[in-house]
Amino acid sequence: AFQENEIKLLTAEIERLKNFGCLGVSPSLEGLRDENAKLKYRLNFLRKSLQEERSKTAKSMININSCLQEIFGAAIQAAYPDLENPPLVVTPSQQPKFGDYQCNSAMGITQILLKTKEQKVSPREIAEKITKNIPANECIEKVEIAGPGFINVHLRKDFVSKQLSSLLVNGVQPPAVGKRKKVVVDFSSPNIAKEMHVGHLRSTIIGESMCRLFEFAGYDVLRLNHLGDWGTQFGMLIAHLQDKFPDYLTVSPPIGDLQAFYKESKRRFDTEEEFKKRAYQCVVLLQSKNPDFIKAWELICDVSRKEFQKIYSCLDITLVERGESFYHEMMKDIVKEFEDKGFVQVDDGRKIVFVPGFPVPLTIMKSDGGYTYDTSDLAALKHRLCEEKGDILIYVVDSGQSVHLQTVFAAGQMIGWYDPKVTRVAHAAFGVVLGEDKKKFKTRSGDTVRLIDLLEEGLKRAMDKLKDKERDKVLTAEELKAAQMSVAFGCIKYADLSHNRLNDYVFSFDKMLDDRGNTAAYLLYAFTRIRAIARLANIDEEMLRKAAREEVLILDHEKEWKLGKCILRFPEILQKILEDLLLHTLCDYLYELATTFTEFYDNCYCVEKDRQSGQIVKVNMWRLLLCEATATVMAKGFDILGIKPVQRM
Repeated sequence: AFQENEIKLLTAEIERLKNFGCLGVSPSLEGLRDENAKLKYRLNFLRKSLQEERSKTAKSMININSCLQEIFGAAIQAAYPDLENPPLVVTPSQQPKFGDYQCNSAMGITQILLKTKEQKVSPREIAEKITKNIPANECIEKVEIAGPGFINVHLRKDFVSKQLSSLLVNGVQPPAVGKRKKVVVDFSSPNIAKEMHVGHLRSTIIGESMCRLFEFAGYDVLRLNHLGDWGTQFGMLIAHLQDKFPDYLTVSPPIGDLQAFYKESKRRFDTEEEFKKRAYQCVVLLQSKNPDFIKAWELICDVSRKEFQKIYSCLDITLVERGESFYHEMMKDIVKEFEDKGFVQVDDGRKIVFVPGFPVPLTIMKSDGGYTYDTSDLAALKHRLCEEKGDILIYVVDSGQSVHLQTVFAAGQMIGWYDPKVTRVAHAAFGVVLGEDKKKFKTRSGDTVRLIDLLEEGLKRAMDKLKDKERDKVLTAEELKAAQMSVAFGCIKYADLSHNRLNDYVFSFDKMLDDRGNTAAYLLYAFTRIRAIARLANIDEEMLRKAAREEVLILDHEKEWKLGKCILRFPEILQKILEDLLLHTLCDYLYELATTFTEFYDNCYCVEKDRQSGQIVKVNMWRLLLCEATATVMAKGFDILGIKPVQRM
C-alpha cells in the first residue's frame, strides 16, 4: 500500500515537473531533466519492486489461520463496531465433527460486554451475530454454531486443493512477513582454552535452528558467536606458554590438548605465587596490546578455534565469531555514557549501576579499573542495537543467566538505546541436559561430558543400529555412511529440539535412536519411505511436476482431506515459532504430519497392483501428489531443524 501510494505521488510529481515552465519559475532545463529522470527511475524501481512483491506474495503459502482471523476480525468489527480490541480466537478443530477450525471469540466478548457495558448477552447470541457478518471469502464452505457459542468452520475443498497445487508448483515458500527486518542471534559462545561440553550443545543446536527459521522467513540474520576470548585467565595461559614453549614467537607451539594445558596453568596459578604475579603482569601487557602478548593470545585462540570448528562442521553450524575482545575498546565509552547520564554509583571502589526492578546492580568497572562481564554484555547490546541496527535480538543462553540478561536489557532501555515497543530483545532461555539418572549429565568419573566424545558415540551407536537392521547388506558403503551421519546427528539435534527448551531434558541414546514414536529416526525413515513411493511406481520428478500443473487434487476420502489440511498448517506453525521461539512445536507438527500420512497411506491406494503378478495396474496420481506435498513440507521442516535426510536408509 505504501509503495502504491508513493507511485501515485511520484506520477503526480512527474506531471508537475512537465508543467513547471508554465508556473512563472525558470529553473535550468538541465536540472529539470535530471530531477525528472531521477523521479522516473525511482518510479520504475518502485513499480518493479511492487511487481516482485506481488509475485512473491502470490507464491507464498497462505496461513489459513491468519486468513480466518482476518475474516472473523472483520465480522466481529461489523457486528460490534464499538468494541476496542475484541478477543480473536481461531484454532484448528481437534475432532472432524467440529469442522476444520473453530472461532471461540463469543465467550470472551460476552465477558467484555458485561464488564464495560453491563449488557448480559449469551455467547450463542453473539456467535450468531458474528456469523451473519462474515464477509465474502474464498476459503469458508460453511459455519455452524455448537454448544454455548463455538463457531465451527468448514473449509472449501476446492480452496484446500488449490493451495496444495500452489505448494507443489511453487515449492514451500515462506509466509509473507512484511518489512525485511534484521535479526541478531547470539548462540553457542564457548570459552577459549576450554573444550566444548554437553552444556554448549543446547545453545548451539537451538540457535542454529532459530537462524534457519528466520532466514527462511526472509529476515536478514546475523549469527554471532560471543566467544569468551578475553579476561584474566589469559594471563596464566600466556605465562605458562612462555615457560613451556619459549620460542613460541618463531615456532608454532604444538599444543595438542588445550584442556590439559589450561589445567596445568590453573594448577600453577593456584599453587605458585611467583607464577601468579607473572600471570597478572601478562594480563596488563595483553590489555595494553603488547605485540608479543597479542601473538601469544592469538595462538591460544587459534588452537581453540580449530577444535570448535570440528564440532561445528559435524553439526553443520554457521557462525560469525565476535568474542568479548571485539567489544573491549568500547567498554570505556560505555562506562562514560552511564556516568554522564548520572546512573553510576561508587561502592567500595567499584562503579555500579542499579536498574529499577532488579535488586542486584551491574558492576561496570572493578575497583582495580578492570571491566566485567556486565560491561562487555552492555557493550555488545549497544553495538547490536546501534551499529548493527538489529530489529530483533535473540540471546540463546541457559536459564541460569536469566536475571543477568534481563538486568542488562533493562539497563539498555533505561539509558535509551532501544524502545521495547519498536525493537524486540529476547532471552531464549533453555534448561540443562540431564543424564538418565535425572542428574546433571556427567561421565562415570563425574566429569563434564565432552561434546566431541558425545558426537563420536552417536556415530558409533547409529552404525550399530543400521547394522542391526541389516542396512549394511542393502546400502552401498557411501549410502551407509550418509545414513549413519544423518541418523546420528539428526537424532542428537531432534532429541533436544523436540523438548520444550524451557525444561531440562534427559539425554538418552536409546530413546533418540528408537525408530518408533516422536524421534528423528522414525521421521527420517518415514520420509525415506514417502520419497520411495513415486520412485517404485516409476514416476520421475518431471512427471510429478507436470501432474502438479495439470491434475486437480481430489480430497474426497476423509484421510485425503485430513492430510491435505495438515500439510497446509505448516505456515501457521512457523508463524507461531517466530513469535514464541519454541521449536518443539515444529517437531510435534512433523510427527503429526508423518502419522497423518501413515493413516492416509494405509487407507488410500496410491499405486494399485495385480495381486498375482505384482504388476502396477493403476497409479492414482492425485494421491502421489499428496505424497510429494507431504515430503516437500517435511524436507523444509528438516532443513529448519538442521537435519539432513537421505534418499535411501
